[in-house]
Amino acid sequence: MRHRVRGRQLSRTASHRRAMLNNMVTEFFRHDRVVTTEAKAKELRPFAEKLITLARRGDLHARRQVERRIRDRAVAGRLFGEIGPRFASRPGGYTRIVKLGHRSGDGAEMARIELLAE
Repeated sequence: MRHRVRGRQLSRTASHRRAMLNNMVTEFFRHDRVVTTEAKAKELRPFAEKLITLARRGDLHARRQVERRIRDRAVAGRLFGEIGPRFASRPGGYTRIVKLGHRSGDGAEMARIELLAE
């Protein structure tokens, strides 16, 4: 039974899943969008939105918490310099998931997760 167990396993160990999400969120903030499977996009959304909320706060502790997840200093700087201030007046909901249909190789549901323009 999965009572009160949050998140998807994505057929990975906990360390692999954490590393994959860290890498995905880094590329997401680098390019403002990522094309991936629908399940991974749905797992990435709350992860990315929490980091954007920390970037909106902008203090030293928030920066250190973000840099635990995003190891690339340039991407972390972009998150605090551009993305955080862009959403300063928005109370949440910084991303959008657009379904793209099935992948031709294995039929997996594909989706694009992207930052909103505001």
